[in-house]
Amino acid sequence: MSKLSQDVGAEDHVQGKANARYTLVEYGDYQCPPCAEAAFIVKQMQEHFGKELRFVFRNFPLEQHEFAQEAAETAAFAGSHDKFWEMHDALYANQTEFEDEMFPVLARKLGLKEQDLEEALAEGTFADRVKQDVLSGGKSGVEATPTFFINGKQHQGSFSYESLVKAIKAAGGSEA
Repeated sequence: MSKLSQDVGAEDHVQGKANARYTLVEYGDYQCPPCAEAAFIVKQMQEHFGKELRFVFRNFPLEQHEFAQEAAETAAFAGSHDKFWEMHDALYANQTEFEDEMFPVLARKLGLKEQDLEEALAEGTFADRVKQDVLSGGKSGVEATPTFFINGKQHQGSFSYESLVKAIKAAGGSEA
């Protein structure tokens, strides 16, 4: 069983308190259909565990997905404007309609400037930020998406709601 190679830090996209009993880290790809399903399941778990769960999302765009890198950079751009989670949800909600022109439209819907996003994507402004997540995932043994870590240890079972709830309850105290 792999362990998380990089602790949760200031660069991460986090929902929940640092002292939560459970920390769930996901490496995900915005163009990965199972990741869109997992996003829904994570929301259910957040409702179930409430303040006991801290959720962290790290980008892990897969090369076979044409728009995954661009989507990850779009999320990072939104994060730089305190709109990461709104963009995260919008990307998964619109996953089946990805194309280059869509990302600026999503930015506009969130009150962000389309031109600023287009420039950031053209210049690769957030490419290194995404690369940091990918490198940490690689060091942690991530090979596919979604991959979850519970309190610093890689979850080996399915990512169904029941499986993750059971694994989180079995994890006990907090690390990561």
